Amino acid sequence: MIKNYIKTAFRGLMKNKGFTFINVFGLALGLATCLLIVFYVFDELSFDRFNTKADRIYRVNNEIKFGGTENSYAVCPAPAAAALKADFAEIEQVVRFRDRGGNQVKKGNKNIVEDRMVYADNSIFSVFTLPMISGSTQNALTEPHTVVITERMAKKYFDRTNVVGQTLTFNDTSLYKVTAVIKDLPKQSHFNFDFFISMPTIDESKEDVWFSNNFNTYILFKEGVDIKKFATKLPAFMHKHAGPQMQSIIHLTFDKFEQSGNYFRFALIPLKDIHLRSGSIAELSANGDIKTVYIFSAVAIFILLIACVNFMNLSTARSSNRAREVGVRKVLGSPRKYLIAQFLTESILVTLFATLIALLAAWLFLPQFNKMSGKELVITGQILSWLLPTLLLIIIIIGCLAGSYPALYLSAFQPIEVLKGKIAAGFKGGIFRNFLVVFQFAISIFLIIGTLVIYNQLKYIQSKDLGYNRDHVMIVRNVWSLGNSAKSFKHEVQGLAGVQNASLSGALPTGGYGNSSTMFKDPVIDQKRALLAQIWPVDEDYLPTLGIKLVAGRNFSKDVLTDTAALVINEAAAKMLNFSNPIDQPLYAPNDNLVKTLKKYRIIGVMKNFNFRSLKDNITPLIFTMNEDRGAVSVRIRSTNIPAIIQQIKNKYNSFSPTQEFNYSFMDEDFDAIYRAEQRIGTISIAFTSLAIVIACLGLFGLAAYAAEQRTKEIGIRKVLGANISTIVGMLSKDFILLVLLAIVLATPLAWWAMHSWLQGFAYRQSIQWWVLVLAGGGAILIAFVTISFQSVKAAIMNPVKSLRSE
Repeated sequence: MIKNYIKTAFRGLMKNKGFTFINVFGLALGLATCLLIVFYVFDELSFDRFNTKADRIYRVNNEIKFGGTENSYAVCPAPAAAALKADFAEIEQVVRFRDRGGNQVKKGNKNIVEDRMVYADNSIFSVFTLPMISGSTQNALTEPHTVVITERMAKKYFDRTNVVGQTLTFNDTSLYKVTAVIKDLPKQSHFNFDFFISMPTIDESKEDVWFSNNFNTYILFKEGVDIKKFATKLPAFMHKHAGPQMQSIIHLTFDKFEQSGNYFRFALIPLKDIHLRSGSIAELSANGDIKTVYIFSAVAIFILLIACVNFMNLSTARSSNRAREVGVRKVLGSPRKYLIAQFLTESILVTLFATLIALLAAWLFLPQFNKMSGKELVITGQILSWLLPTLLLIIIIIGCLAGSYPALYLSAFQPIEVLKGKIAAGFKGGIFRNFLVVFQFAISIFLIIGTLVIYNQLKYIQSKDLGYNRDHVMIVRNVWSLGNSAKSFKHEVQGLAGVQNASLSGALPTGGYGNSSTMFKDPVIDQKRALLAQIWPVDEDYLPTLGIKLVAGRNFSKDVLTDTAALVINEAAAKMLNFSNPIDQPLYAPNDNLVKTLKKYRIIGVMKNFNFRSLKDNITPLIFTMNEDRGAVSVRIRSTNIPAIIQQIKNKYNSFSPTQEFNYSFMDEDFDAIYRAEQRIGTISIAFTSLAIVIACLGLFGLAAYAAEQRTKEIGIRKVLGANISTIVGMLSKDFILLVLLAIVLATPLAWWAMHSWLQGFAYRQSIQWWVLVLAGGGAILIAFVTISFQSVKAAIMNPVKSLRSE
């Protein structure tokens, strides 16, 4: 029986090759899109889950409100980890990371810049799952100047992995002994380092300072610990350990400090939530966003629903052609359940073909999707182990769901009415089909509006006046490797014919340096007269090189010796300080982390606010000091021959240090990298929206064919009575356009609300323009009309003689 069902279904499908192709193609397109999104979502949700103890690992965040600003930091004080383990029996182990940037590693006669370096406690191997290839985890990072490297780095520097006991030279001066080699970290990790340097190497790790936050701290809890209950103990812990230093620094108890509206507190975030739900300052890498996962998941479901709706529409569109078949089958004694089984078999067969094509298409388009999403997705055996059973289930579910309406609809025809030709109720009789068309186009319009808003916001970001000029600014990195020659290198570069100006500083608005500190308006430490701000050491050429404008006072000058104790502040800092005239006003900064003494500074200038962080954040207080920082040299180029000037700068760099690697980028590229996630969302949204429209149009094409088919005789009679082609096309199109208008009315407010919520994530954003809604609606109507017109014109130009003889 089943064999007969399959054979009959196959014959029926091949009899109508055009509709079968559209059916399979539409469903395959929807399934392929859904599969790609599933791969993306699965990858995003799998971050850090390779750790066998992931459910018990939490990071300690530090939330601070002081000096008029509040922030959440992914880092803690150095002594916090040891104190937490000592005070709480619930904690099994703790580990700290200290990210101080990269170093240059010698390979032969060359120095290679390696940025993926971090200092770590030896307990890292007890907390995280880092499989060993060679060496032992017991004491791998307990001694100073020891390092654990990944398999990739072992092969890069030694051409083998058995390198325990070998040494690596950092920055031409420091020797580090390799004590172990671990497997490369999975891509789905919120930190991806290749060098883990022993924490005892740096004295900073031994400091007992509770108000200097530089260490990413992780807790491994014992099994069965109630985390919410544990979190209630953290305020008392902070009072006990940080309280004495707070008392000595600002002469306030913790209670008084908090009563004034400030806070200094710890918060816990699960390891599994860090990648998608954390956006704190000093994250170890760029994180994802759970909103993106939700959006893409919803899009996948919507597109799959559109594809299923198409199947229903296209199947019922051929109902009149199958009506006589159903009537004859019933007259010959075929029960309704056999007819339902027959139609469901056809549906499952179409779904099977579509799924196979979708799987092949997803595999073929995966490399292109990786480029758009910035992922490195591959279809592995692990993925296939759950994907194939899932696809089998999808074939059955979608086949039955998508085929249920056509099966029940077609099998319900009464033989007498069918054979008398009374089943053609016309387009207006298909209320459920009309609902499906509205549903399809509502989703399509929703996606069109969303895509236009995202595109608009990205364009706004690219064109917004940030308060500095990032065009034609070349950033030469790792200038610290030049040592005392860094300043000479800057002056040599300034002398080049194609260079307008150059500045020596690691502090850049596109990322690099980010040190927060507190300044006071008086020589006496008073929290009510404190300012928490970013403090950037720069030189006298920084402002002119980056095109930052002054609104009051003057810039630093190398000819004024007292400028080493001078400050240039931004408008946000000036507003918070509330000086009537900030020029020449004093500010006092701590000389050390314990704030035992203060150093006096004098404000000499106020610069215009500029966005030195993401446009998702408001501009906060920023203060420049005139101090040497050899992090990078920013070079403003005026030459039109960019490659030639780059080569000249490289030659200058190599003349100072022939063995060092020349590393550079352009500031506008670095700026774009900050918003790469949003740009990828925009690109993927355009692709998904286009696919949704194509799939929706396939369904509309089928319904247009159905409507034209049902009204063949009516069209013939109208033509005989003198109706022209435009009248007939308008008649056939009117009902569909009304449905699209209804979809616009339903989708527009929902899309506005959703995109308004998305835009709230940006401190600087454009409002949703009225023309976006009009363009989306007009575009949907135009697309629908073009799709419908193909069938309408075809029906309108048909010879009326053939139309009236169609029976």
